[in-house]
Amino acid sequence: MQRGLKVLSVITTLAMLFILLGGALVTKTGSGMGCGRSWPLCHGELIPSNITPELIIELAHRVVTGVGGFIVLALCIWSWIVIGHIRETKFLAIMSLVFLILQALLGAGAVVWGQSDIIMALHFGVSLVSFASVLLLTLLIFEVDKKLDADNVSIGKTMRGFIYGTLAYSFIVVYSGAFVRHTESSLACPDVPFCYGTNMPTQFNEWVQMAHRMAAGLIFVLILIAFIHAAKHYRDQKNIYYGWLASLVLVCLQALSGVLVVYTKLSLFFSLSHSLFISCLFGVLSYLVMVASRDKKKKRIQ
Repeated sequence: MQRGLKVLSVITTLAMLFILLGGALVTKTGSGMGCGRSWPLCHGELIPSNITPELIIELAHRVVTGVGGFIVLALCIWSWIVIGHIRETKFLAIMSLVFLILQALLGAGAVVWGQSDIIMALHFGVSLVSFASVLLLTLLIFEVDKKLDADNVSIGKTMRGFIYGTLAYSFIVVYSGAFVRHTESSLACPDVPFCYGTNMPTQFNEWVQMAHRMAAGLIFVLILIAFIHAAKHYRDQKNIYYGWLASLVLVCLQALSGVLVVYTKLSLFFSLSHSLFISCLFGVLSYLVMVASRDKKKKRIQ
């Protein structure tokens, strides 16, 4: 039974990643209206008669999301039965399912009634929470915590602030990036790191793009400082040290892919890579939060 649960958890995690990237693909290719104002059918038809690339992308995303929903439900029930005694299992199972349903409802609402850029920017953030919940559930199933001795962590006030603060701030970065996409501001600034040399932005789209760049720059600084702190004080706690090391690598890749998105004029490969790296980064930060929540001693170390 445990082996089957592990296989299902891996499949579910990959499915959630495909759902995330599928949503990004729909946005980046402008396929949101590929099926018209009809949901769950395309143009009110069970088998669409007028096939277009946009329709294929949108319909594929809907199918993957629907199948993913059943897989997530199966994982939640099975993990509840097998590892329900672990403190975080039931909470993560509920979060995985609830946020996947919320994500689907937001997408459906956008198709049928249309929604503002602000609301649609939330769609990606909701998807991230569902993905991170499934990822953490998978880590519990594979007993990664036991291998890293996560039950015996000792985290000081400074590190605790880095962990919770960086995860909370990552929502701002994610939201600003999604807002860039939904307001079509990705190429508003042709230069890096500023819009036009040292000139200040003058248009709305330019300000949206620069706000995201500044937010992304700050999270890089936060993660770099947190990693240096972990290297000084937490070398013996592998989950903390390697968690921040992975975060630093991912945020660097995130920044690099963002630059390449601009210079390649929205290359689909680098655009999807940009979404992939932030998803993985959010997952790692979520794991650090789960580890920190287990420290009941709360010793006064750094």
